[in-house]
Amino acid sequence: MTENYEVLVAGGGAAGLNGALMLARARRPVLVVDGGEPRNAPADGVHGLLGQDGVPPAELLARGRDEVRRHGGHLTEGRVETVDRDGTGFEVALADGRRVRAGHVLVATGLVDELPEVPGLRERWGRDVVHCPYCHGWEVRERPIGVIGSGPMSVHQTLLFRQWSDDVVYLRHTAPPLTDEQAEQLAALGVPVVEGEIAAVETAGDRLAGVRLRDGRTVGREVLTVAPRMVARTGFLAGLGLRPQPHPSGMGEYLPADGSGRTDVPGVWVAGNVTDLSAQVGAAAAAGARTAAMINADLVQAETRRAVEARRAGGWVTTNHP
Repeated sequence: MTENYEVLVAGGGAAGLNGALMLARARRPVLVVDGGEPRNAPADGVHGLLGQDGVPPAELLARGRDEVRRHGGHLTEGRVETVDRDGTGFEVALADGRRVRAGHVLVATGLVDELPEVPGLRERWGRDVVHCPYCHGWEVRERPIGVIGSGPMSVHQTLLFRQWSDDVVYLRHTAPPLTDEQAEQLAALGVPVVEGEIAAVETAGDRLAGVRLRDGRTVGREVLTVAPRMVARTGFLAGLGLRPQPHPSGMGEYLPADGSGRTDVPGVWVAGNVTDLSAQVGAAAAAGARTAAMINADLVQAETRRAVEARRAGGWVTTNHP
């Protein structure tokens, strides 16, 4: 049997849950399908979120799920396999074989962080290998930091982390050579540049100790930062012709949308990291709420239009309120 909802939310992170909460509060039948793989799962806490600074990511999401349920929203564990057009709505196939029909789809599946292929780097990710100064800078302040050159934003990342520590080293690794302007900027801030490709991350017990270069040199560091290549999780939308596009910044791939979260496919909306690669938890949640409000406004307009047409025809129409 096919389940029916007005809105299906793919992804149960901050953007998806806040979107579902807004829709449930608007009395819309909504289902959240969550694969249980939040991007920030390795982190000890969510930071920079007013009133919730330091809360464990799993705890924040658990609170959000409870709030959605309390307002009548539905949640299920699973993964969206495909989304296909079905008349005026969509048929969504889940990995467990279930079928769900929805009038609108809100995609909030986030992104995947692709890290450089350096042995030991992934194992420390979210602990003492970090990427965002606004997420982790306070926690690593005044410690020896090494920034791994991995892409077009690496020098900018180095300049930012210099705000939190006087001991920052730029490890060029496989990044392009510095321009004259970049070299001058780093020198002006007292940031040494270490040439040479990184062979492995060094640890001592359960803490990061630095990196070993391919020529055998070691550079002692307590914290490493790296700009990952960020790729939106949207493979299940390929049947609708929606595919990630290269981000203008060169940071990865995202799904373009307008300011309301509306994509090029009517009825498909996006919110959070799937379309805004740099959004922190607060920004992702706010985007989910905003996009949900726009979805509800679209639904209200459609219902009003049908009511007017029915009135003119001398008929009667009801809303979809449960």
